[in-house]
Amino acid sequence: MAYATVNGIRMHYTDEGTGTPVLFLHGWGTSGRAWDAQVADLGADHRVVTLDWRGCGRSDHPADGNTIAGNAADVLGLMDVIALDRALLVGNSMGAAFALEAALMSPERVTGVVSIDGPGYWPSQGMSDTLPLLRTALSTDRAAALADWVPQWFGPEADPDLARQTVRQVLQSGLFIDELFADLAVYDPRESLARLAVPAVFAHGRLDSQIPLEVSRTLAELAPYGEYHVIERAGHLPHQEQPAMVNALIRAVLARLAGLRQN
Repeated sequence: MAYATVNGIRMHYTDEGTGTPVLFLHGWGTSGRAWDAQVADLGADHRVVTLDWRGCGRSDHPADGNTIAGNAADVLGLMDVIALDRALLVGNSMGAAFALEAALMSPERVTGVVSIDGPGYWPSQGMSDTLPLLRTALSTDRAAALADWVPQWFGPEADPDLARQTVRQVLQSGLFIDELFADLAVYDPRESLARLAVPAVFAHGRLDSQIPLEVSRTLAELAPYGEYHVIERAGHLPHQEQPAMVNALIRAVLARLAGLRQN
């Protein structure tokens, strides 16, 4: 296991393979383990990096700094520490917001973004009533709230053990990750996307019950170099439910980026 000190916290990461770099950002409360299927595939011919962002998994669980901007800065900070000049950023859910913000902060460090079921503007526009209720439920009985909520992240074909594993990962993460819900309550990247200077693919599970498909479609239309893809038979975590489809999409993005570099 590898650790790096980034912006004052001890961050766990993995760094495998050689070739074009891809950096993966997991969703709320989980860890870099969520990308095991992508690492196993892409690691054969790419440099593949995963991390446990602050408050999650094997990284420190600090009481502060858990904001969208703070986590995006952590991503760029880790890239500095491990001498990763540029990378394709692939993020799911909350991690997709971090990927977009990192690309907006430092486009010269990011070759492109793959946003998988990113929240976009939906929490601030479509969840104003439910976010406070969710935070209350988590603070009252975290285990019960997660046991009820997390299975909804997956489509009906998903292995039930995926939800059980995900609940365990969230319970192992720190309570301070809940502060991100306050950030999400006012987050709306639509205006900022006009200045996104890198290619961005917005992929979305057809069966996502958490974030509507229209969110990724809208963001793709607003990004100057945006594309929209639907992952069939998948809910909010397509990379775990339909890994072969997601891996093929990422490989297609990497091939396209390689073509752009040659032209």
